[in-house]
Amino acid sequence: MAIQGNFFVFEKPHQLLRAVSSKIPTLEDGEILVKINYATLCGSDLHTFCGLRQEPCPTILGHEIVGTIIELNANSLLNDATGKQLAIGDTITWTVFASDPHTAVYNPDTPQKNDYLYKYGHRQITEQDTFHGGLASHIILRRHTYIRILPKELPAPIAATINCAIATAAGAIRLAGKIKGKRVLISGMGLLGLVCTAMCKESGASQIVVTDIDDMRLTLAKRFGATEIFNSKMDQPTDLTNTADGVDCFIDMSGSTEAMETGVAQLGINGTAVFIGAVFNQRKLQLDAEQMIRRILTIRGLHNYNYDDFSEAVDFINENWQKYPFLDLIEKEFSLDQVNEAFDYAVVNKPIRVGINMDLR
Repeated sequence: MAIQGNFFVFEKPHQLLRAVSSKIPTLEDGEILVKINYATLCGSDLHTFCGLRQEPCPTILGHEIVGTIIELNANSLLNDATGKQLAIGDTITWTVFASDPHTAVYNPDTPQKNDYLYKYGHRQITEQDTFHGGLASHIILRRHTYIRILPKELPAPIAATINCAIATAAGAIRLAGKIKGKRVLISGMGLLGLVCTAMCKESGASQIVVTDIDDMRLTLAKRFGATEIFNSKMDQPTDLTNTADGVDCFIDMSGSTEAMETGVAQLGINGTAVFIGAVFNQRKLQLDAEQMIRRILTIRGLHNYNYDDFSEAVDFINENWQKYPFLDLIEKEFSLDQVNEAFDYAVVNKPIRVGINMDLR
């Protein structure tokens, strides 16, 4: 018997999302039907809602999701990324993309940049293609989606953020190189920056300096392992480190051109900068090329993450979710029927995350 599902449609910026009820299509080979337990509103969802970025419309927003398998295609025998066989009732997380490894341009180091990528929460609704975003009762996972089974005791609000912010932070750590014993500077204490701070702490960084323009977020960063905090509106750039040698690594999660310029200027010899946050239009960076050459600097960018980053994120949360106050980062919850109120709250109050709890009525 066909299952009836619900989702909310985004059509254009600043317009109320529209509720739709529809029968869920029959699964194709390799597909999985998941009942969504929880979703969170990512910064990119808010940027789309506010018109700062464009998505093919109409669409179902939301890609930070956790859910429970309720149906597997009868012709499919599927395993998660660790080799465990998937079964009905499993709580799972998955990559925000499905990437076909058989395309001519596929690169296992950057599967998120493959041709014909299927990105959850970023697709246009068609008659043949629905239930692909998080602001819905269900989602259909397509073939070539990387999946991990999660422990039942992991709280859904934390689990929902693994496959975007936490996996991206893991990618930043990978690009930064060896962290143990290093001096790290991180700008932007949203979810990405806070997770990155905790990951640097667990990786054995000797110094973790963080910056933001919000004192409350800076205070929160101390609970995630920051050794020093600076308000970038109030403190001078030369105050960011207490050593003349500069920092070994700078990671920008803010997307602020000023923060990126200041951070690169703090790097010492052989320093590495990793840019994550600048995913919207802004002015061009002004960097001192001579100093980049003389200090032998490396600058790298990351958009989304690869499979190793995703698995690192799952393992990190499984091991550390009780050690750091991750649950405090979901500042307010709404039901799926309250999704428009959730967007209004997020735009006005700028919380680290807003949660959509599918069990709320």
